This record gives sequence, structure tokens and C-alpha cells, in this order.
Amino acid sequence: MKFETDYIEKLAKIIADNGLTEISLEDGEQAITIRKDLPEVSYAAAPVAVAPQAVSAQPASNTAVKSEAKEPEVRGKAITSPMVGTFYAASSPDAAPFVEVGSNVNAGDVVCIIEAMKLMNEIKSEQSGKVVQICVKNGDPIEFGQVLMYVE
Repeated sequence: MKFETDYIEKLAKIIADNGLTEISLEDGEQAITIRKDLPEVSYAAAPVAVAPQAVSAQPASNTAVKSEAKEPEVRGKAITSPMVGTFYAASSPDAAPFVEVGSNVNAGDVVCIIEAMKLMNEIKSEQSGKVVQICVKNGDPIEFGQVLMYVE
């Protein structure tokens, strides 16, 4: 699959229309990241133009995050975010969370909601087990592929 110009322009429009700063997509060995040009901030972040990055045959690594702090030992299978959005632990602010550490879940159970572009997306567990760690807080912005929780 080749990323067509009109497809890239549609992605750039999604960024502009929804207040996003970045979209990253992978399709097999191809990947594309589109970033919105941000105003300079006091901590000297370099602005990045809205343009596709070069398509690479190697997957992107996230070693910068790992080098900042030692990760605690994790057990179980990670439930990751399939999209960029906002994490919500419950269906409404006054509702009980879908799961907490120690909760038992079955495959197909809703474990959280991710709001993306004003749509609420239910995230379901792919396996049965016990929630051993929740890695994000209610209302946190999350990235594609970010670990939300672990089920053992």
C-alpha cells in the first residue's frame, strides 16, 4: 500500500479540525507520521512542519521513554490503546470504573473508554484474567499503542 497524497491531506485535515497535534499510522512495513506545526514554547521545543515522514521498513522504537525512568516489573498481557485520545475509566463521571486493580475480566469485557474526535470508543479485553496494573489515570491523554493496563 502506498500512502496517496489525498489520503495524507485528509489526515492533515483531521489534525486541524480536531485540535490534534500528531497522527501516526503503520501498515505492514510502511509508516507515516503527520505533525501539526506548534508555536514555540518556553522550554525551546522545535516546531515541526505538517509533512509525512519517510516511510521506513523498520518499526519505530520508543527507547527515549524507557531511558528516563526504570519501568516496574509488569506481569500479564498488556491492553494497549488502538488510537490517540482521552482515557476514561468509567462510562460517566459519576459511574463506577469499568475495572480496578484486582478486578476479574473476561475476554470481550469493556475495560475503559477512549474518546477520540468526540466519539466514545469502548476498549475490550482480549483475554480473561485479573487486572494487575492500570497504567493511566482517568482523563489522561493517550497515544496509539500506549499500554493502558495489564491483565494476568
